[in-house]
This record gives sequence, structure tokens and C-alpha cells, in this order.
Amino acid sequence: MHQLYAIERDLAEVSPGERFADRQKRSKPILDAYYAWLKQQRSRTLPKSMLGQAIGYSLNQWEKLTAYLADGRLEMDNNRSERSIKPFVIGRKNWLFANTPRGAKASAAIYSVMETAKENGLHPYNYLKYLFEQLPQISEPLDAAALEPYMPWSDALSVSCRMNN
Repeated sequence: MHQLYAIERDLAEVSPGERFADRQKRSKPILDAYYAWLKQQRSRTLPKSMLGQAIGYSLNQWEKLTAYLADGRLEMDNNRSERSIKPFVIGRKNWLFANTPRGAKASAAIYSVMETAKENGLHPYNYLKYLFEQLPQISEPLDAAALEPYMPWSDALSVSCRMNN
């Protein structure tokens, strides 16, 4: 696994196309060797032992474990998404006020906006402040084109919203 993560670190700044090609060249042989080892060990290991269960799990989930090889845009693991939901999980007792469907939807919406802002390099407080100042001035708030400049990925956002301003 360390080898695969080292490869991913090397590929962090390349295009998805380059990442795909490099993964095929560098990561796939490592995973193929691991797969061969798993198949070999399965016949030598008791299926109900801890190792046997781990081998069985790896083989049963092989398609999911190697899915990232098929597309250079995919990440090798879901660590980033797990890190982004960690504050929500830790603070779940704080969300008890969302005891109605409307409260739950509102919490989900604001949480989604905040995490998307963070993923796009925005300072959440400044971004929300900017939205609250600017959105009431839009004449057609339900028009997707009118909202596009306010999306977290928009280059048209105020510099004050960016983390590195």
C-alpha cells in the first residue's frame, strides 16, 4: 500500500489523462502482483481465520478496490470525503434541533454548501457573508445562469472568499 500511496503523491499535480496512463504503468503491476498473491494464499489459508477472511474480503471487493485505475479523475481512497464529514459525525448531537424533515433538509443544504466551499478553496464564513450580501440583489434568483457566478467553483467570486487571498 505504501508504494501505491507514494505513486499517488507523485501524480497529485498531473492531468487526469497523465494520471490514468501512469497508474496503468506503475500501479497496475503492483495490484496485479497483490491479486496473484491473494489467489495463491487463499488456497493455503483457512477461510474462517482472520487472514482467510481478509483475503476473501479483498478478493470479493477487488473491482471496487481497483476502480480508481479506470479513470484518472478518481482518487485511490475515500479519505478526503471521510475527513470532510468527520466534523458532522462528531457534532451529530448538535444536530438534534433538526428534528423535523424541514430542519434536516436545511442542515443538509447548509452543510453541503460549506463543505463544497472548503473543497473549492473558499473561506466558509467569507463565502456565506458574500452570498448573503449578493444573492438578494439578483433579479432572477431561480435562473441557473444568474446563480453561476456565485457557485463555489466560479472564478467570478470575490477574492475575499478565497482562502489564499
